Amino acid sequence: QVQLVESGGGLVQAGGSLRLSCAASGRTFSRDAMGWLRQAPGKEREFVAAISWSGGTTSYADSVKGRFTISRDNAKNTVYLQMNSLKPEDTAVYYCVADPSFRGTAAWGYLYRGQGTQVTVSS
Repeated sequence: QVQLVESGGGLVQAGGSLRLSCAASGRTFSRDAMGWLRQAPGKEREFVAAISWSGGTTSYADSVKGRFTISRDNAKNTVYLQMNSLKPEDTAVYYCVADPSFRGTAAWGYLYRGQGTQVTVSS
């Protein structure tokens, strides 16, 4: 059974940092692009960041550029999202996604998606 399991979410004050992790199991994701989406209450799901299978290509939403960093460890089948200088508007459920194709800044169409982890940033 293919699974993407997110962890690392929580409550943090504005200006703080969190590191999300996504552990993949059930297949080898080392040749898949992986990424993060988020969805805030009452809002549509939006793209956050993505990384190619080799890690050589990354993309970020304009709203997180310079604050978030996506990385991956293919040996551990894990992708990370380091989030710094967090803002209240970053509050959302964050989802890990994977797909054989690097989908740029797309927020839809990924083959695999995790259950999500809540990130709450207080002002």
